[in-house]
Amino acid sequence: KKSKAKYGETQRVCVRERERYPSEGDTMDVRRAQKQLLLRILALNSKHSQISIDPSHDSSSYKVLILDAVTKDIVAPLIRVDELRSNGVTLHMQITADRQPIPDVAAVYFVEPSDENISRIIDDATRGVYDSFYLNFSSQICPAAMERLATGLVESNASGRVEQVFDQYARFVALDSNIFSLGLPNVYLELNDPRSKDSAVEGIINRIADGIFCALATVGSVPIICAPPGGAAEHVARALDQRLRDALKTRTNVFSEAPEGQIGGQAGGSERPLLCLFDRNFELSVAVQHAWAYKSLVHDVLGLKLNRTSASPYLDGKSYDLDANDFFWEAHGVDQFPKIAEEVENELRRYKHAVEEVNRSTGANIDPNAAINEIDPSELMSSTHSSTKGLKSALTALPELTERKKNIDKHTNIATALLRAIKERKLDHFYNLEEEMIAGKSSTQSVLEQLRGSEGSPEDKLRLALVWLLLGPPASRAARSEEDCASVEACLGQCGCNVAAWNYVKRMMRMNLIRSSDGAGGPGGAGAATADFLGNLQGLGNLQGLSSLTKGVKNLLTGEQEAAVTVAVEALMEGRASPATEKHLMLDSKKAVPGEATVGSAVASGAYRNHHSAIVFLIGGGNYTEWASLASWAARAQPKKTIVYGADELVSPDEMVHALETLGKIV
Repeated sequence: KKSKAKYGETQRVCVRERERYPSEGDTMDVRRAQKQLLLRILALNSKHSQISIDPSHDSSSYKVLILDAVTKDIVAPLIRVDELRSNGVTLHMQITADRQPIPDVAAVYFVEPSDENISRIIDDATRGVYDSFYLNFSSQICPAAMERLATGLVESNASGRVEQVFDQYARFVALDSNIFSLGLPNVYLELNDPRSKDSAVEGIINRIADGIFCALATVGSVPIICAPPGGAAEHVARALDQRLRDALKTRTNVFSEAPEGQIGGQAGGSERPLLCLFDRNFELSVAVQHAWAYKSLVHDVLGLKLNRTSASPYLDGKSYDLDANDFFWEAHGVDQFPKIAEEVENELRRYKHAVEEVNRSTGANIDPNAAINEIDPSELMSSTHSSTKGLKSALTALPELTERKKNIDKHTNIATALLRAIKERKLDHFYNLEEEMIAGKSSTQSVLEQLRGSEGSPEDKLRLALVWLLLGPPASRAARSEEDCASVEACLGQCGCNVAAWNYVKRMMRMNLIRSSDGAGGPGGAGAATADFLGNLQGLGNLQGLSSLTKGVKNLLTGEQEAAVTVAVEALMEGRASPATEKHLMLDSKKAVPGEATVGSAVASGAYRNHHSAIVFLIGGGNYTEWASLASWAARAQPKKTIVYGADELVSPDEMVHALETLGKIV
């Protein structure tokens, strides 16, 4: 009897896959879908559309949220502290923290299904740290770990405290509506380290495949997989294909509840997207080149991580949040930097006009140039000229105006910091020269002159040299000559550069392990005109009036050159076989019989279909320059395309150079 009772209790602690809730709005909006999932976790996996919980109505809704290092990064870009409170979370803590018992309170765990976390959950339940436990794992818990959890809870007589156990398939970081990361650092280094064991590489491949699966499950999408043969991308594609097949075989799965015709539905509608996988070596130059688009510059210069800038010296130690709630960031992220100064000035002008309207309707005297903390609502109340209707309208508008001014001030500070960095490091000169190389208009002599000059840091000069090396001669895009390489390398040594990264890339190109770019680079096209842009600046303290300095170059910023990945994705989505993509493998996980074809054979047979949406995933590190290139192309394509960009991690150019340098010291 005792063994039967124990077995029954063990069966009670069973894991459930979270149900696939139809996403509101755009089904390819990874940020919206991920946030909806997290809010449902906070609502104890309720199906009800009203997710937000008002603690004032029901004290039993109070709960604590337990996270680990991985899930903390998942939650941070999506849900702020005030949103946690509005959903009943009074306290959020790390699972590794020293936590004291809190009786009569529910605990929502959102953690990785690791051995360490399983042990801590069992210990917490055994000690009765919380009244009830709602367990949510970021990815699928394996049967052995689930058995260990159930057995541990039963043996400690704590299984009755566990109310739910869910696999949530949420192991990715949604940074924007069309950008996500798996939060896996050092993937490029680990995949290219000759000392890495096969088991370690296989583990990385499986973690990447599981992370992409989680993103697909969250948006409810079963795509057609495309990947170049022979590298990490192919291994990830095959692992993911098997993962999708296994999931689709189950009677109830995270894809089965998608409505008919919706992306990912079992009906297999015509709108299934492509999943285009690429190795970072498909185009390495874009990962180290200098940027000129707003988001790319912020990522490069100010160290953007999890939608927050670092406490950069250029920002005087301050840091700022930059996410989908920031209208300026969303609207102008792909714009070239000279336009940003103009748009900041336009926003400030619109703000001042709105304040003047409030003053006119109420008779108040609010200073439009005042700092946000100096705006006094009592100024409106004391006005004797305002009508009740005008006063009500003004009081309603004031919070929005305050937020708008705060946003303008933030981007003024950020743009000023970028200007300071550009002037100090002469980033515009490096950008111009790299753009000319991409267009095949620069010579080795111009690169040598830049390297020998006093402008720029050693790191910037090394990045310029790497772009020169990776692009190859304009005529043939073959390897650079030994004589030219020796001249560039001598210049790098003279300006104090660490040449380990240079030596590694040169050796890998000789071994044909790194693809020489086909004349494609990141978005840009400003040409030499932007070299004059910063030379006319007289000060960094204020951006007002800056737009007048950009008028001479803004018309030259429309001829964007596309990243190599963008060119490949364009061909894949439009059903055109190109030399860069015709050998790409195609895998369809919904086909009953596993099989594969190449893009070239599918196009030739007429079986290939055009696609209006795609998920583009980089293995070995993504970057905002590549994202900006894809986003710009998708916006101007006819008809417009929907692109979601993902990577194991978004890596800044300096971080990529550091990885190459580390590999250079190993090889």
